[in-house]
Amino acid sequence: MIAPRPPLRITIVQGAFLPVPPRLGGAVEKAWYALGREFARRGHTVTHVGRDFPGLPENELDAGVHYVRVRGYSTPASLWRLKLLDLAYSRRVRRVLPPADVLVTNTFWLPLIERRADRGRIYVHVARFPKGQLKFYPRRSILQTVSSPIENAIRDTVPDSEDRISVVPYPLSSTYLVSPETSPEREILYAGRVHPEKGVHLLVKAFLKLRAAGFTEWKLRIVGPWATREGGGGEAYHRELQQLAAPAGDSVIFTGPVFDEQQLVSYYRRAAVFAYPSLAERGETFGLAVLEAMAAGCAPVISSLPCFMDFVRPAENGIVFDHRDSEPADRLADALAALLRDDCTRDQLRQAAWETARLYALEDVADRFLADFFALRGSGVLPANHLVGAT
Repeated sequence: MIAPRPPLRITIVQGAFLPVPPRLGGAVEKAWYALGREFARRGHTVTHVGRDFPGLPENELDAGVHYVRVRGYSTPASLWRLKLLDLAYSRRVRRVLPPADVLVTNTFWLPLIERRADRGRIYVHVARFPKGQLKFYPRRSILQTVSSPIENAIRDTVPDSEDRISVVPYPLSSTYLVSPETSPEREILYAGRVHPEKGVHLLVKAFLKLRAAGFTEWKLRIVGPWATREGGGGEAYHRELQQLAAPAGDSVIFTGPVFDEQQLVSYYRRAAVFAYPSLAERGETFGLAVLEAMAAGCAPVISSLPCFMDFVRPAENGIVFDHRDSEPADRLADALAALLRDDCTRDQLRQAAWETARLYALEDVADRFLADFFALRGSGVLPANHLVGAT
């Protein structure tokens, strides 16, 4: 009989700018908040460290997770200031870290300044394309990311790192894994940061072209923060979008930021099509919003960024348009029109998207992280990893 393994001691450290619970959104914060609670539900000791935020206590035990909050910051506009603030935050975090088996973090500086072995094996969540910092992290640190393009970038940045790279996707909690509406509204939805790199202006332009082509019964809903402090493109970009959308009248709806999961899911469920025309060639790493929308039965229309291809199969469970075309708004309009005019194809894509999203259930993704953690506590060597749904 195999003896049960002792529970793990897991510390999760989030960045300096978004709180946990994810009151201000953030794919990383949403994912690790859900994972931390799932780890605790299975009997592991979980400490989750994040920035302070009004209404959240400095220390809190909730759903078996010990939350510790230290002074953080609003997101600055300057990248250099962001890195300096992250350093100050990481130094404060270091003072509250408990002994652990694994220390998960997405902060820039903590893997460089935390070298105590008893604080846990460093498990770096690489949530962005690396910019050179990874080569300076300790050799014992694990580099975990969520998609094959980032995996390839890590390999290029850190030679001979194959034995310490783990690829595990973001999970979907049960909140998002809902049954789709059988008759959704004729609505195109965008949910995410309202920022130029997300291509929201292309979507508005494409929607105006659709109306000119006769699709006047459809609406466009844009959900997400536009304020700079919340990761948006700022007031000027927000006004530009509103002016651009003015000819469509109340057919374009700017809902603003929505951080409540249940409310966000209600928007996913009511929409037939989810459009995510991101232009962030080096900023998009996974596309969690796309997967969330697919889980609710939206047919996704996405730009041709490589990270989306880990779970979107063109013409099978989604539509891909060429955002690098000289007229990207035209290509987006063409892709959307193909779905809007064909109810049968749209419903087939919605069903296939819904089935794909089931592969990313929180419980299954948590299994893969825990397999890593147990292996690191035991042999110290990562188990074999593969992408969910990859071919």
